[in-house]
Amino acid sequence: MTPELEARIIADSRDRVAWLRARARGITATDVAGLTSAGSIARAADAKLGAGPRFGGNAYTDHGRRREPEIAAWVAATHGILPSSALFCAEVEKRHLATPDGIVQEADGRVLLAEIKTTNKSWRSIPRTYLRQVWWQQHVLGAERTLFVWEEHDDFQPIHDEPKSVWIDRDDREIGQLVGLATRLIDELYHRTTGQTPPRPAPAAPSSRDALRERDMFRALALAE
Repeated sequence: MTPELEARIIADSRDRVAWLRARARGITATDVAGLTSAGSIARAADAKLGAGPRFGGNAYTDHGRRREPEIAAWVAATHGILPSSALFCAEVEKRHLATPDGIVQEADGRVLLAEIKTTNKSWRSIPRTYLRQVWWQQHVLGAERTLFVWEEHDDFQPIHDEPKSVWIDRDDREIGQLVGLATRLIDELYHRTTGQTPPRPAPAAPSSRDALRERDMFRALALAE
């Protein structure tokens, strides 16, 4: 990994408190997973600010956390994509955040990612919710491809000897749509936490006043988390 990419690491999920605080100050793959239209903005803002019901995990998510290191080791051994727990910010928009399950930067600078899931369903295709997470991670990391890996289980016992996997190529059209929706989500969060309309157009170099407004918004987000 190049020093430039390493410099964009802002937290690590092994320090869960710091990781959650950092995630609260930006837009993550989890946040954009449900962004499908203008109507989804309000629901996403509710979830971000803790206005809606909070999901604290269940037996399925616990199983996924237990299995992820084993699956990540398989990914590293078969595809050379190393496990990662780092939270990255995008190169330009620092509020765009992602924590891929695996990452490798090849000699030519190309970034490849891995995303790991466990499921008790037999998928005919990758759910769109997960595809949006993959595209968002590709946007944040500047990645060209993602190895999407899933392990099917029955009553929390893996069905197959090895997980299934498929390469998902970068899709700039889908990424562009997600970035647009994420911008609207940021505007909605700004309005809810400051009571003001976001300044438009955004200046190339934010003024001190705008920087203070942005600071106040993301402090409010951190408190809500």
